[in-house]
Amino acid sequence: MDERILVFDVGTQSVRAALIDKNGTFVGLERDVYEEPYYSLRPNWAEQSPDFYFEHMCAAARRLCEGAGADPGSIGAVTVTVFRDTTVCMGRDGRPLRDCILWMDQRRAEHPKPLSAGRRGLFALVGMTETIDRLQRTAACNWIAENEPELWAATDKYVCLSTYLNYRLTGRIADSSASLQAKIPFDYRRRRWDEHGLTRSAYDIPQRMLCEIVPSGTVLGGLTAEAAELTGIPAGTPVIAAGSDKGCETIGLSVIREDQAALSFGTSCTVQFITRRYFEPTPFMPAYPAVPNDMYNPEIQLLRGYWMLTWFIENFAGPEAEQAKALGCSTESLLNRHLSEVPPGCGGLMVLPHWTPGLSTPNTRGAMIGFTDEHSRYHIYRAIIEGLNYGLMEGLYGMEKRSGQRIRHLYLGGGGSRSDEICQITANMFGLPVSRTQTNEASALGAAVCCFVSKGVYNSYEEAVAGMVHLRDTFEPDMAEHAFYRRIYDEVYSQLYKTVTPLHKRLGAIVSQYGR
Repeated sequence: MDERILVFDVGTQSVRAALIDKNGTFVGLERDVYEEPYYSLRPNWAEQSPDFYFEHMCAAARRLCEGAGADPGSIGAVTVTVFRDTTVCMGRDGRPLRDCILWMDQRRAEHPKPLSAGRRGLFALVGMTETIDRLQRTAACNWIAENEPELWAATDKYVCLSTYLNYRLTGRIADSSASLQAKIPFDYRRRRWDEHGLTRSAYDIPQRMLCEIVPSGTVLGGLTAEAAELTGIPAGTPVIAAGSDKGCETIGLSVIREDQAALSFGTSCTVQFITRRYFEPTPFMPAYPAVPNDMYNPEIQLLRGYWMLTWFIENFAGPEAEQAKALGCSTESLLNRHLSEVPPGCGGLMVLPHWTPGLSTPNTRGAMIGFTDEHSRYHIYRAIIEGLNYGLMEGLYGMEKRSGQRIRHLYLGGGGSRSDEICQITANMFGLPVSRTQTNEASALGAAVCCFVSKGVYNSYEEAVAGMVHLRDTFEPDMAEHAFYRRIYDEVYSQLYKTVTPLHKRLGAIVSQYGR
């Protein structure tokens, strides 16, 4: 029997354990859904135990290994791909000292360590004062150092969640450069710890507290006896360092050339390139190391992506939610049937999808403009989808301009990509063909690609992608509709952020005076 790769895809809502062969076939898949993905001690906080994720990994693995046709002896390697920007404080005994502060947590450090006069002057000169201030205030490490100084002093290692899960599997505190995407002092361009750059200024964590960095595809070690007992996977099975969930998803969507881009329609939305030449997608924002060790993934992210549809359903789609429950289908699938009833452009209704500020847009808030008495909740639903696409178009066009690359084909992943209607709207808005691959589990597939290249089954990522990633369907754009959308983008959406942001800043200042 050919070797298979067991991938743990650790998401915000669930863990998937996937057994994948060299042809990209999912021989087995188990999903362990969290009853409570996180808890909140205060409004807008989000925390979870790091061992919570390991326990769900073990539960999914045991079911997978006990399933029909899933011979544990056929597992040639194990790998982990994890959501980003979530870190763990480890004590000297390797145990967590506190629960993780998750990526969506919105707490702020009030008094982060001041920058030197020279550095603050430099950031002021290039217009980055607000950005560096936001980086410092939103960093979990700075909040812990300020509010839990005794715990911070006791922290032996400060690591990404992926690093901690690698440790639970192997006993080694190490991670790939393609996984280290968090508020830590990392030099993304050189794939090493930052010594004097932007991230060192924002997150001044001592070098001794940081993990060992390895190239993706590195064997971290064999599965420990303890991990083997908990998972049902044979002890000694090689554990290979892969990359973050988004980086693996890009490979799993077959994006390996510089004229391709990956769109992820998940809890957050991203547009991501792959390139051999490092460039910053926006000034002072890094391109991430890609899973292929000679490439980068510049990316633009909308922090509140298809979560916005969940927000819409909770607040506006009660009837559809009840109907979906009775029919045994998702509320989104019912709402998507109404998308064709709403014309492109939603009768002049537009959404600025900034429900959560980004690092390069620190003062923004969301906005809806253009309401009339003819608009229904279905107009709002479609306007959210269009607004997210406008935001990704802005990211795509900006990165094309900064890189000189020209994207000619889009590949979609994430929950939103399951909808044919959303895929067609996306093709029309971007004016580009939009393709889906054989599975919605693109992150797991990309991690398996990394492992098969590491093991020498394939000689290159290009060869592995050709052998393992297969197109399922492609949506061709309606270019007349694209011209209509492009005019709205050029004449309205591209002006919206800078038009409403001064009002948002003024409103925020007024409201903050009342502590609300």
